Amino acid sequence: MNILILGDVYGRPGRRILKDQLTHLITAHQIDFTIVNGENASGGNGLSTKNAKELLRLPIDVITMGNHVWQQKELLETIADFPQIIRPLNYPDPCPGKGYDFFTCTLKNAVTKKICVVNLSGQIFMPNLNCPFNAMVPLMETLKASADLVIIDFHAEATSEKIAFGYFMDGWATAVYGTHTHVQTADERILAGGTAYITDIGMTGPLDGVIGVDRQIILDTMLTKRPNRFVTATGNVQINGIILEVDEIENKVSKITRLYETYELDQ
Repeated sequence: MNILILGDVYGRPGRRILKDQLTHLITAHQIDFTIVNGENASGGNGLSTKNAKELLRLPIDVITMGNHVWQQKELLETIADFPQIIRPLNYPDPCPGKGYDFFTCTLKNAVTKKICVVNLSGQIFMPNLNCPFNAMVPLMETLKASADLVIIDFHAEATSEKIAFGYFMDGWATAVYGTHTHVQTADERILAGGTAYITDIGMTGPLDGVIGVDRQIILDTMLTKRPNRFVTATGNVQINGIILEVDEIENKVSKITRLYETYELDQ
């Protein structure tokens, strides 16, 4: 069983390259299930209802979110209309949407797998949500008993917090991967307890900007110390993510592989 997980889709360039390349990637890598982080998909800042529908017309099974989940205010009202969208679990109650859910994947040999996808937000240099570690503790036995695989998108800034959370989930979660920084790390591995881990899977969007933003705007801001309106970068694009090869008998990851591809995108 192969699972494709793609990093933060950034703005129109990210959406366009997914439209152009996602089906090809799924075919080339024999993908059975696809998860995409969509929290930057609308202008680099949140996910609009329109863009949620656009992404879900593609072969995407689950969209995870992050700290920008409510930047497009309409999603507060419409997220319930999208069972495929998972927002950070550790928002205080009551909160629209779901922090985790179960999805069914039927493999080519007709075997069915139940996959639980969880989204969590870190606390270091991030909005002050509930503790992600403590948020998982009361759910661990229930989720593990109810699903064949448990996959966690840990949307966080600090590498130390991500690594600590990976160890915290080791032997329990099938995979823990980081999102948010938009820079892919090279530390993919399978931890001692069998959990696949990587600190950040990177970004799907502009390659020639600064984590998605026009680089000149960022340079001006850093040089002048004055605020600027961020504009999505143009030019070449990238698709970043990972592929998990899962043993269908053991329900454990046998291999985690980074995906890093670049493309020229006609403007």
